Amino acid sequence: MKNLNFKDKWVLVTGASSGLGAEMARQLAVQHGANLILLARRKERLESLKTLIEGETNSKVKVFAIDLSIPEQVEKLLQTILSEYDLYAAVLNAGITYLGKHLALPKEQFNQMIQTNIVSVTYMTSQLAAYFERKQSIGGIMIVSSMAAIFPTPFQAAYAGTKGFLLNFASALSQELENRALSITVFLPGGIATEMTAGDGFNELRGYLMPVQQVAKEGLVAFKKRKSTYIPGFLNRLSSKLAFLLRKDFIIKQTGRTYKKSLDRHSEL
Repeated sequence: MKNLNFKDKWVLVTGASSGLGAEMARQLAVQHGANLILLARRKERLESLKTLIEGETNSKVKVFAIDLSIPEQVEKLLQTILSEYDLYAAVLNAGITYLGKHLALPKEQFNQMIQTNIVSVTYMTSQLAAYFERKQSIGGIMIVSSMAAIFPTPFQAAYAGTKGFLLNFASALSQELENRALSITVFLPGGIATEMTAGDGFNELRGYLMPVQQVAKEGLVAFKKRKSTYIPGFLNRLSSKLAFLLRKDFIIKQTGRTYKKSLDRHSEL
């Protein structure tokens, strides 16, 4: 199967207003020459990114403000995009997290996480896969999961659960596809230095966070090469391999201690 070539192709990116989504969008345009369809809640952020990208490149950029936790908005907008654009690829990056004790997670915040991280991604992946199956055209779908899908993370229990679902769902779905020119890549980054990890609760975890530029670059190369799964960062990949030599419950316990220490330090401030 040939590598994906994003040049002059329409690529959809969700969660594009900040963090990894914004950086992936920028690199897709600057380094890969892609045209972009950008989705996020904050329209002013999307407009700023659009201005920046169009000022640096010849890429076309379309932006749509949407709350991906509202199924009706997702269904309506995706139908519009698939009917009006010759889509080539999609990066389903949008997601929300919660750092703290799971029993303290408010119901409304939990429901929003499930709708954003699982329901919207599952629906969009299904519709995009059906789109490429009907067309029998070349394409790619990247689902941004997390290393938390492999190593469940205490104090991010619900988040880890949503990311584990995405890994299993996408890995299974990829084996059902009849269009062999379509690939699904599950991207599994560890901690990233973005707005999502800017809170004081992450202070003790800063040393584990990768620069967002590096994560985006590695992710797009893996996507282009149609990797089925990919973990950015040599040490992250090494730790995933060493996990087979260590007891998983030991790794989870050690991770929990690190996270608890960070949260305790934050509560003392």
